[in-house]
Amino acid sequence: MTLNGCSRLIRILPRILSSRNLFTLAYVNRGSLSPSPCNSRSVVLYSRVTFTNNLLRGYCSGSDTDINVSHEQLKKLLATKSGVVIDVREPWELREYGNIPGSINVPLGQVNQALQLDPQEFRERYGGDMPSTTDNIVFSCLAGVRSKKALDTAVSLGYSNVQHYPGGWEEWAKNEILQTKR
Repeated sequence: MTLNGCSRLIRILPRILSSRNLFTLAYVNRGSLSPSPCNSRSVVLYSRVTFTNNLLRGYCSGSDTDINVSHEQLKKLLATKSGVVIDVREPWELREYGNIPGSINVPLGQVNQALQLDPQEFRERYGGDMPSTTDNIVFSCLAGVRSKKALDTAVSLGYSNVQHYPGGWEEWAKNEILQTKR
């Protein structure tokens, strides 16, 4: 039911966003942004991407647990090859600390551009198959902060089946590498 409603919202969202009746303004109230139809001097424009992302996230997912992947879920996804794992850390971090086997490295600063590339160019630059907008994608980083930003970027680009691994490399290394050294 929720998925059906979400797909309907995604189809009509461009019309909603182009409507002038939609409040896309916010005002700064002691450092925080709140929706408001005010027209004071402290008006700030929401970016359409942020607004769309928040609208979709609130409508399409019940909670943050829908977007979070556990260590066991990530292992299963990698074993069955039922999704793409994108590590958004910098290449030097992977060389110095290691990486999740089977993941593709796309640094966070390149995620927006990378997810809009031609599939052949994506493969040449990043060494893996480019995910489609409906593929299961899991973003990972060191500890879950950058992967959440990458997830939000992917949603804003129309990717519908995205999650992140909040434990990141720290949790993966603790569960996989350090246990094998005992």
